[in-house]
Amino acid sequence: MAPEPNGLETSVTVANEEPPTPARDHAAAVEIVASLDRAAKVSLLSGSNMFEVRGLPDHGLDRIDVADGPHGLRHQARADGDHLGVGGSTPATCFPTAATLGSSWDTALVQRVGEAIGAEAAEQGVAVVLGPGLNIKRHPAGGRCFEYLSEDPFLSGKLAAAQVRGIQSSGVGACLKHFAVNNHESHRLIVDAVVDERTLREVYLTGFEIAVQESDPWTVMCAYNLVNGVYASEHHELLQEVLRDEWGFDGLVMTDWGAANDRVAGIEAGLDLEMPGNKGAWDAALLDALDRGDLSDEAVDRCAVRVVELLQRARREREPSDPDAHHALARTAAAAGSVLLTNAGVLPLAADATRIAVIGAFAEVPRYQGAGSSQVRPTRLDEVLDLLKARVGPGTEVTYAAGYDPETGDTTAGLRSEAMAAAAGADVVVFCGGLPAPMESEGFDRDTLDLPDGQVSLIEALAARPEPLVVVLSNGGVVHLPFADRVDALLECWLGGQAGVGGIVDVLFGDTDPGGRLAESIPEHVAQLPADRNFPGRPRQVEYREAHSIGYRFHDASGVPARFPFGFGLSYTTFDWSEVSIDGPDADVAVSVRVTNTGDRAGSDVVQVYVRPHGSSVPRPEKELKGFAKVHLEPGASETVTITLDRRAFAVWDVTAHDWLVEAGTYDVIVARSSVEPVAAFAHRVNSNDDVTPVAAAAGFVMDDAEFAERLGHPIPTLPPVRPYTRNSTLEDLEGTRIGRILGDRVAKIALQRATEEFPDPDAATLEMIRTAIREAPLRGLVLLSGGMFRFPALDALLSSLNGEHGDAARTAVDALKRKVRRS
Repeated sequence: MAPEPNGLETSVTVANEEPPTPARDHAAAVEIVASLDRAAKVSLLSGSNMFEVRGLPDHGLDRIDVADGPHGLRHQARADGDHLGVGGSTPATCFPTAATLGSSWDTALVQRVGEAIGAEAAEQGVAVVLGPGLNIKRHPAGGRCFEYLSEDPFLSGKLAAAQVRGIQSSGVGACLKHFAVNNHESHRLIVDAVVDERTLREVYLTGFEIAVQESDPWTVMCAYNLVNGVYASEHHELLQEVLRDEWGFDGLVMTDWGAANDRVAGIEAGLDLEMPGNKGAWDAALLDALDRGDLSDEAVDRCAVRVVELLQRARREREPSDPDAHHALARTAAAAGSVLLTNAGVLPLAADATRIAVIGAFAEVPRYQGAGSSQVRPTRLDEVLDLLKARVGPGTEVTYAAGYDPETGDTTAGLRSEAMAAAAGADVVVFCGGLPAPMESEGFDRDTLDLPDGQVSLIEALAARPEPLVVVLSNGGVVHLPFADRVDALLECWLGGQAGVGGIVDVLFGDTDPGGRLAESIPEHVAQLPADRNFPGRPRQVEYREAHSIGYRFHDASGVPARFPFGFGLSYTTFDWSEVSIDGPDADVAVSVRVTNTGDRAGSDVVQVYVRPHGSSVPRPEKELKGFAKVHLEPGASETVTITLDRRAFAVWDVTAHDWLVEAGTYDVIVARSSVEPVAAFAHRVNSNDDVTPVAAAAGFVMDDAEFAERLGHPIPTLPPVRPYTRNSTLEDLEGTRIGRILGDRVAKIALQRATEEFPDPDAATLEMIRTAIREAPLRGLVLLSGGMFRFPALDALLSSLNGEHGDAARTAVDALKRKVRRS
């Protein structure tokens, strides 16, 4: 086996070492762009419709399709698609979400999932899959946590790189997103993430850096939000200095859908492609800027060349994929990401039990994916009841009671009574619960980590009975677990995709080992978390005053332990770790561990390596993950894993030097089963001539005003005034005006009408997402996401009227806008 970059050893074989895709030809791309006039170049820098990148047929380059796809393909093969997951899409395998894949800690498996997604994209003629997402889970209530991999940047980067390699092995591009610091959903298009430079580098950019350098993605998607006062879509430091100059990225940067704020500034900063298409909403402004000299032809040419290079790379031929094999892979991945949190010996279940009671509506109506742009139309969908009945022996009776409403989680006296009756006398009770879809989605954040009261009351009532109780959870984000000590087994399955319940049944009966280890800490209560003080922040600003103190970096240093720690997970078998050793000078270290399966079942284990400094001139986390390896072993089998640590594993970002520096001193290299379960620790001396700039530590885990300003290097930014209204004002801002209320009501009705036309009965999560997105989105979205229905002159006239500038032109434009809204 060859070591993977940054120390993770792997034996994965890429499906196609030479992807069946045309190569980029930079010289030819430059020549093509040079032959275009200004208008043609500018037109090339925005999509032709919702998911289509315009082509250059005169140069033999057809238009290409892109499609959402963090955990499966959401391909809308039509011009009037949508970016919120409202409309239908071509069926595709719905793999487990990133929350599940992250808990697998299995780069080889994640790469196989990527290969399958890439194969289905190639079959459907999709050139770029819009995923994976690897934003850090700063706070567990983030609405999009199900789409992200971990609270840790090293783990996120490694797994994202694996998925990108898998997708691109089929000659299809991947897209890392959302770059950067997009860690919650509330007011995501206008919020400014205020974060100090060191925290930005060490926590929020490191995962992207690993993925870019280890997988060479074709594209990167910028985030909606501002980062320290500058929109990510026009952030020169992030898009050019960091991404391209420092990390060596040579692909294309596109916007998230509707994220463009100032296209002139964006093009100068290195933003190549605006999506979706809007019939050239920015074209006139860009051509004027070129004429005035406010935008350089060189910047336009650079972006246009990268668009042409993407068109060159696009695979043209289609090959059929294997949906049955992909469904089986999805089932394997679901089990691999399921985390067994507690087990008093009731699991695995006995297949010859006399009676198994299944309680919970999710057994019949499975919760398997999140709402929003990643919502996949599955090729099939398994149900717990069906598979469980098929799995047990002929002498086993399976009884069922819904117990609660699957849309709300609420129970009633009647439902509760039915659940207790079904449980009475059973050999074991399996409760299937979790978060109903309306409680978590893209577009909004959760306001609590609690499960629905109805579910909790049912669990507590069942736990008080004599029958053994197994609780199986399906949720995209962490939840409070006040009952964990009162149930006989607790299995966290996250959102496992279309075959997720197959994975659940496999784990319940021991047909496979629960392979998951937590990729995010589960707190006793959310109020303990430093980030909770500033989550989601104010509509236009969120301050990252907790710096590094998120997840295990907080729990393991604060005396506030997690209820279930990062990296934790139980198995049905046992493992012995022996011959643990460390070798190598300074910051070039190899850690070796011999892992033996000492039980009577096949299973998997995860070797985790953390680095802990012995004192430092800068505040550092108590320890940080710097390496890991997953091993799969048959009973009695052994394997020696070697994990390498390089200079970066010991480095900190020095703001003064603007570089990664290593402080000389002693570091503990900790080999552990989780962040709190060390097996061995080695004091290792690292020599270095780097001069690390001292930084004062904050008094607590949440910086006060003075500490935060000092860490930022400037005063804390003040919030912008609501008035005068601008293109970045929201309908929420306008609710104090009559025109604003009328416009908001009308736009909401149009959007909801579209949703119900596409789906006569859209789920509550989708409706809430639409309402929130409309209310919190900037007014420029009326132009950028209208498909050309609205134009900037009409919007600017409306703003002039709202700001009291009641000229004839403004009134005429406002009247025209009202007529357009009414007609639509």
